[in-house]
Amino acid sequence: MRRLTLYSRQYCHLCHDMLAALDALRGEYCFELAVFDVDADPALLARYDERVPVLVAGETELCHYFLDLDAVRACLAGVK
Repeated sequence: MRRLTLYSRQYCHLCHDMLAALDALRGEYCFELAVFDVDADPALLARYDERVPVLVAGETELCHYFLDLDAVRACLAGVK
């Protein structure tokens, strides 16, 4: 099972939008999603700050700001 990580923040509407779009993909793909609030961790805040949301799979950034549906589907389908 693939694991995706979403770096976001509580008050970010783009973060909420990306999370909702990822939840909608659960009907098509089986994946784990870990969500981290960048404001809760100084290292994450320094790394991502206003660039959120950022979606990664392992060490690979799939997209930021808006969901790249093609990149996420390719990742979840195992396409390289």
